[in-house]
Amino acid sequence: MSGENAYGAEHIQVLEGLEAVRKRPAMYIGSTDERGLHHLIYETVDNSVDETLAGHCDLIEVTLHKDNSASISDNGRGIPVGIHPEYKIPALEVIMTTLHAGGKFDNKSYQVSGGLHGVGISVVNALSSRLDVEVQREGCVWSQSYGVGSPTTELEKLDRTTSSTGTTIRFWPDSDIFENLDFNFSTLSSRLRELAFLNPDATIVLSDERTGESQSFKYDGGIKELVLYLNETKTALHEDVIFMQNEVDMVVVEVALQSTENLQSSIHTFANNINTREGGTHLTGFKTALTRCVNDYADKRGMLKEIDEFLKGDDIREGLTVVISVKHPDPQFEGQTKTKLGNSEVRGIVESSVHKGLSTYFEENPKTATLIVQKSLQAAKARRAAKKAADLTRRKNALSSTSLPGKLADCQSRDPVKSEIFIVEGDSAGGSAKQARDRAFQAILPLRGKIINVEKHRLDRILENEEIRSLITAIGTGIGEEFDLSKIRYHKIILMTDADVDGAHIRTLLLTFLYRHMQPLIESGFVYAAQPPLYRIRYKNTTYDAMTDAERDNIIDTICKGSPAGIQRFKGLGEMNPEQLWVTTMSPSTRYLKQMTIEDAADADRMFSILMGDEVEPRKQFIRDHATDAAWVDI
Repeated sequence: MSGENAYGAEHIQVLEGLEAVRKRPAMYIGSTDERGLHHLIYETVDNSVDETLAGHCDLIEVTLHKDNSASISDNGRGIPVGIHPEYKIPALEVIMTTLHAGGKFDNKSYQVSGGLHGVGISVVNALSSRLDVEVQREGCVWSQSYGVGSPTTELEKLDRTTSSTGTTIRFWPDSDIFENLDFNFSTLSSRLRELAFLNPDATIVLSDERTGESQSFKYDGGIKELVLYLNETKTALHEDVIFMQNEVDMVVVEVALQSTENLQSSIHTFANNINTREGGTHLTGFKTALTRCVNDYADKRGMLKEIDEFLKGDDIREGLTVVISVKHPDPQFEGQTKTKLGNSEVRGIVESSVHKGLSTYFEENPKTATLIVQKSLQAAKARRAAKKAADLTRRKNALSSTSLPGKLADCQSRDPVKSEIFIVEGDSAGGSAKQARDRAFQAILPLRGKIINVEKHRLDRILENEEIRSLITAIGTGIGEEFDLSKIRYHKIILMTDADVDGAHIRTLLLTFLYRHMQPLIESGFVYAAQPPLYRIRYKNTTYDAMTDAERDNIIDTICKGSPAGIQRFKGLGEMNPEQLWVTTMSPSTRYLKQMTIEDAADADRMFSILMGDEVEPRKQFIRDHATDAAWVDI
């Protein structure tokens, strides 16, 4: 091979060794729980997607095997197998065993890449008890095996020829590293679907040999189809998805948007396929251009006379679903998590691209432009009403951090890092929790009944709800434009609701509020859900707690051998005495907390729209599909 598509052993560069990965795996994959486990697949798939971005791969297959292994196969160019000119070993072995080794640093083999640091596959190798790789390249098939990061066989040229090219990697995650080796089909499906939307040239297939389940993702419409997918349960104001694409100085910008009748905006940004949940310069550029375009259009046509001021960005973005994707040859991400794009030049490129594209679209589609302006004007009027409500509330000291709600039983600690607050449903459970708690560091906020569904109401109505105001005040960060994470009063915000349908509904209402109006709390890992047991089983002076019917049956069959001394069914938290509540649900040494995370913001956004929005049929279908799943669905 020659020219710009050349990709051989000489293109593989080495920056440093691999020693620290097994000692500190969380530094490289985030954690050693389920998230870290799935990250191994994402890192491997990212290499295949990079081949797609380079124009050499249109099929990526992910298979979950019955022996806790996973394989990723693509029809890209195949990893180079020639002898590396400097290290005198096969380039494949260099890539598999050396951190920061790859063909992505000089922009010759790959102009755009998501695996920027070259750590992906070597980290997967280091954290796997076994890894097998097979390469089809130059008419031959090559194979090599590894164990915990080191070769266990020599690179072997197999006795068969092929006209195909590509790479297949199968790995077995190391049980000494990971707490759980069970890959979750639904979790992987969400990420692979997202990658398929972002890379319309590729078909991505996910197969699960354990269950026989399989899904294939191919979206020729790219991010336009992602917008339609996100709006599946919403009522769109205009049928077509507005789409803009431009390339400036090797930076490719794609923006797709559609306005809906919803009150919440839904904006998702990506850079080189990486979900930049914290936004960055591409988001800033888009917001600036959008605000300017809509105001220019409305001002020229005298539509702003209704409010006698320019529309604010929040007014215009209400109900808007937007996907922004940029591909950059040298993206700069802020922080190790790659969740915020920092390239300063991207702001101007996106701003000019969106301004030109949107202005042209508005001129050619005045009906749609008018609908967007009218929706924005409604939002502006509601914003004014919300400001009056907030000002009134503030005058009453209801949102002042110096005036805590009377129902709050605060903790003695003033150190947020050491403090936690339990949001408890009902006065009965609240009273029991207040008696059970360790008042040194645990605060209790009981809520009466179900809070307002924030998915269906604007901020002025939301702030009229006394339980919402109490929650905002107790947490201390404020909401909306005034949100300040540094003012948080507790680093653990624990939702403690009954283990029944009503409890699940209340928890979902609370999570919807936190997701829509205080999302950084979830993103920063401060929100948890307590898991009170459903059953307490007594046997031979020992008690066992069960979270589910299946767990109860297992305890009875395996521990009690079918003859428990007694089984107590907890219908609600209020039924537990303080000692029981402390031991089962509140004590840091014995409780089980589930941290709320936003692994995939687009799917989380869509899920809240399904569960809490106006459309009934999608919600019914969701319940039918997931009725036998766990008591809740992670966001």
